Amino acid sequence: MGNDGGSIPTRRELVKEAARNPNLTDLKEKQKEHLAHRWSQCPVSHKALSKPIVADYTGDLYNKDAIIQFLLPDDVSTLDKAEAESFIQGRIKALKDVVEVQFEVEHDERMNTDKWVCPVTRKELGPNVKAVFIVPCGHAFSSEAIKEMKSNECVQCGQSYESPRDVVPILPTTETEKQFVIDRIETLRTLGLTHSLKKAAGSKKRKAKEAAAERENGAVDGKEGAIRDFKASTKSDLERTTSSKLSSNGGSAGIKNAATASLNARVLEELETKKKRRLLNENDNIQSLFSQSNSADKKHKDGDFMRRGFQIPANAKHG
Repeated sequence: MGNDGGSIPTRRELVKEAARNPNLTDLKEKQKEHLAHRWSQCPVSHKALSKPIVADYTGDLYNKDAIIQFLLPDDVSTLDKAEAESFIQGRIKALKDVVEVQFEVEHDERMNTDKWVCPVTRKELGPNVKAVFIVPCGHAFSSEAIKEMKSNECVQCGQSYESPRDVVPILPTTETEKQFVIDRIETLRTLGLTHSLKKAAGSKKRKAKEAAAERENGAVDGKEGAIRDFKASTKSDLERTTSSKLSSNGGSAGIKNAATASLNARVLEELETKKKRRLLNENDNIQSLFSQSNSADKKHKDGDFMRRGFQIPANAKHG
C-alpha cells in the first residue's frame, strides 16, 4: 500500500504539476465565470435573478425585492444587513438610486429556457456580449446596437435620453467603463440628481447653502452692490416723502412720528391764539375803538323816563 515504511514517496511523485502563474487565457476564463455568476445570481439575496431586476449606477444587477428588504429597518428585514452593505458600500440609500432594467425575454425551444436578448441585434445578453441599459426607461440593449442607432430616443419606448451620459454599461469590466460610471454619478450629484435622474434628497437645501456661501465669499459680483444701492435710494425717498408730509402738518419737519407732530401742531396753535389775545388787550389804539361804560351812564340809564334827558341843578331858584 505504500508509505508504511517500505517506501517513501518523493515530492515529484506527489506534485504532478509545478505551480505556474495564470496566463491571459486563464484570466479571461476566470473573469467569464465570474460574469456568468453575476449575470445569474443576486449578490444581496444570493438567489437567481428574476424580474423585476434593478441596477445601481455601477451597473450591478439585483433582485428588486432584495433591495427593498435591504432598505427596510433591521427589525423588519430578513437579510444579513452587514453582508449586504459590504457589497453595496453605500451606493443604494433609496429606490431613487436604482433603475429597473427592462430585459426582452426570448424562449429557447431547444433548451426549454428563457434568455435575455437585445431587441435590435437579437443577440443573447450575458457574459459573452457587452450590454447596456438606458436611463431612465431602463430598456437593455447590446452596446453594439446603441452605437449603430446613433439616436437619443429609445427604440422600445421612444423616450428621449442624453447620450452618452445616460447609457450605463451592465457589469462593466474594463477600466474605461468603470471610470465612466464614476464620472457620470459625480456629474449627476452636482446637478442634484440621482442615478435614476430623480431629484436627490436635500438638493434644494444644498443649493441654498451653496448660494449663501457664494454670497459670503463675494462670488456674486455686482448683485449685492446693486441691491444695497436700491435699498439706500428707496430709504432716502421714503424719508424725504415722510418729511414733506410732516412739514405740511403744522411745520413739524423734524419730527418723524406722526402722532407727536399732530400734538405739537395743536400746542403751537393754542400758543398762537393766546399771543393774539394778549396783544389785543395791550393795544390802546384798538381799545379806543370800543365804548367804555362808567357809573354815571349807568345811573343815567337807571332813571325814570320823565327825568331822563336833563337834570335840575341843586342851586336853582324857583321863580
